[in-house]
Amino acid sequence: MESRLKVLGHPVHPMLVMFPVALLVTAVIFDVVDTVGGPDLLGEVAYWNITVGLIGGLLAAVAGAFDLLALPTGTRAKRVGLLHAAANIAVILLFAAVWVVRLNAGSRNAGGALIAIEVVAVAILGISAWLGGELVDRLGVGVDPDHDLNSSSSLRPTSTTHRIGDVR
Repeated sequence: MESRLKVLGHPVHPMLVMFPVALLVTAVIFDVVDTVGGPDLLGEVAYWNITVGLIGGLLAAVAGAFDLLALPTGTRAKRVGLLHAAANIAVILLFAAVWVVRLNAGSRNAGGALIAIEVVAVAILGISAWLGGELVDRLGVGVDPDHDLNSSSSLRPTSTTHRIGDVR
């Protein structure tokens, strides 16, 4: 199934997911290092990583919703897509809770309980990333139907190339 939302011939959702994943995972690493004696600055940077990661995650979710809604009901792809979406919503909610606590605290640094929540969220994120890979690599979601090892550049207009804002 070809992706519904593309820029220059490439699906938008996979372009957006790497940033929140990297930011949220890095935030957890920085919080752990900060907690075990690293510089206090790492806690502040982790907080801002979470802030930007949440914004990016919401943008990625909107882009992913276009493809999810296009999946036929009753298919394995729809079931995996719904599980992938639910896991990502859980990750966003867990990190949003951590963000709100840190926003209202005297310090932006995380303690043990917040780090535990972050670790659980990153574990769910790992499962969700695997599910996303299953959707693309195994089930062909978001893959150009005319793909092959010698396909022309996506920058060359074809009948299947769509511009920003085109939704089929």
